Amino acid sequence: MLSGGLAQGLGASTAVVVSAALIGSAAPAAWTLPGRPAPVREIRRGSLIGDLAAGLRVIVGKPRLARATLASAVCCVAQGMLTACVPLLGDRVLGSAGRGALLLSGAAVSALLANAVLARFPQSVTPDSVIWGAALIQAGALALAATGRPAVLVLGLLLSGIGEGPQLTALFAVRHREAPDHLRGQIFTTGASLKITAFASGAAIAGPLATWSLPGTLATAAGVAALAVPAFFGVRPGVVERPEESVLRD
Repeated sequence: MLSGGLAQGLGASTAVVVSAALIGSAAPAAWTLPGRPAPVREIRRGSLIGDLAAGLRVIVGKPRLARATLASAVCCVAQGMLTACVPLLGDRVLGSAGRGALLLSGAAVSALLANAVLARFPQSVTPDSVIWGAALIQAGALALAATGRPAVLVLGLLLSGIGEGPQLTALFAVRHREAPDHLRGQIFTTGASLKITAFASGAAIAGPLATWSLPGTLATAAGVAALAVPAFFGVRPGVVERPEESVLRD
């Protein structure tokens, strides 16, 4: 909400500067976080490419982790498309490009509230179900945004947050459950890299599409988000899993 208000009241440049300052202010706190000491023999300094490759091998080798990663990456493409459209949505539907930032702020708040509700009922639904169910919510949200009606657009962005927030939390839960302890850092790094790449690809695709048709771009984004569901179920548990991994988990 802060960034949206600053963008609307003082301009995008001010919002970016304040955002950068807030991120920088977190550095001292991060520096004081305790680390987990490891025996000297376990400390290995590999290249970034090597770490990413190690993480990718584990992701591909564990189907539950693979399908969660794939579905979330597909949703990130749709999220990137939506983000690229937000300034135009604010300008054409709400009367000001700066109000597009308020839409993103609303989505962030709804994501936080949705996670808070799920945290109160942690056993109500499995993380795997949240991942594909949240993809459907995001697809519906983007379809609503494509209508171009102000009230429906706001509702659509709120729904998108309800889908995005719990999906990210569920993805972290699946990673924590499936990742070996000694490779957890590489898996989180690789997964984040895939999601960032997918998000950037979606934004790049949406740029030229939005100049052609804003509703068409959002409808396309809705279709992309919906594709995350067959992508999730297309990876069957146990198909690509190594026998020794199955024995260890059992």
